[in-house]
Amino acid sequence: MSTKTQKCTLLALSAMATLTLCGVEATAQTAERQLNNYQSFYLKNATSQTAANDIQTAMRNLLPGAKIYYAASENALMVSGSADELAQAQKMLADLDKPQKLYRVTYTISDGRGAPKHLAMLVSPGRKGISRQGTRVPIMTGSYKEGGGQEANTQFQYQDIGLNVDATIEGYGDGLRLLSKIEETSVSEQKSSVGIQDPIVDQSVLEAQSALNSAKPVTLGSLSLGDGKQLDIQVTVVAVE
Repeated sequence: MSTKTQKCTLLALSAMATLTLCGVEATAQTAERQLNNYQSFYLKNATSQTAANDIQTAMRNLLPGAKIYYAASENALMVSGSADELAQAQKMLADLDKPQKLYRVTYTISDGRGAPKHLAMLVSPGRKGISRQGTRVPIMTGSYKEGGGQEANTQFQYQDIGLNVDATIEGYGDGLRLLSKIEETSVSEQKSSVGIQDPIVDQSVLEAQSALNSAKPVTLGSLSLGDGKQLDIQVTVVAVE
């Protein structure tokens, strides 16, 4: 009888120890959850998806214990973590979400005959400046009939005809560089052999890179057009205070 009593006592002590350990573990988990706080950080200067993703990636790498999500509709970072992690996130945001510098990019396009054309735009690093000058020409892409009707429904897509300029400023080594794409298009007098209504588009494209190390004009190159004309293109980049 004494043997059975001793065994039951040991089992009871073992069960009590197990319950006690489980209680300590549950209390520790509750305390850990209480340490986690939540805060929304609204981005003021990082307005592009790329810039927001860079900030989010930097925070996740340096704050691996925190949970960080980006809400694109609100342009905000949602951070869940301890009080110290939230404080570090605030410091990182102050360092990374700074006002971006603006540059005035001016293209000078000359054909050697009349007055040169000047095209200016404001561009910030990581963002693309776009200029479209000209007309949109409809191009028929297909037609179909519904329900055996006599009239066909015609589908069109539109193409920009004229002068198209794209400018992008990005980091390069210890400085910045400008990526330029200048495209000149026009409707040719030739007729398409595919369809009478389809126009033939003459196209000339110049893509060039230039360093942002001075405010002096930089010659990017020339465009040879279908009518025999040549366009000489220069660019000037000036920081906007």
